[in-house]
Amino acid sequence: MLKKLTELSVGEQLTKSDWLKITQADIDLFAQATGDKQWIHVDPLRCVNESPFKSTIAHGYLSVTLMPNAFYQMFVPDPAYPTILNYGVDKIRFLEPVRVDDQIRFISTLAKVEQKASGLLFYFETEVEIAHRAKPAMKGTFLMLLLGAQIK
Repeated sequence: MLKKLTELSVGEQLTKSDWLKITQADIDLFAQATGDKQWIHVDPLRCVNESPFKSTIAHGYLSVTLMPNAFYQMFVPDPAYPTILNYGVDKIRFLEPVRVDDQIRFISTLAKVEQKASGLLFYFETEVEIAHRAKPAMKGTFLMLLLGAQIK
């Protein structure tokens, strides 16, 4: 069941995000936007012959940039606090490449809540799960600021 951020307890896992298929078009758009056009991401034919993965792989930071969309699937918006800001990412690690056409989803657990002058800062231990793979693609701590909220 989805909850408001202010209803979560430290240690509580949010509802998992929906599965998202990572296509070559997604990878190519990210490469274009960032200028990172390394062949391992954008050259499928070369990857078949030279890559240890035998396919293109997504940029690690593509998973990071998809977190906000996934995050909004994991909680119920609170009309009392309509503004949520990305505050950063701590201790990010890329553990397993996301290959083209893999499906990924985000799993987040509330690790800590801190009162800031501008609102509540939520720390979410997050990993990106890859369908049918034992190792996660990424682990990191995502920080989200709920403007105007106060610890009760």
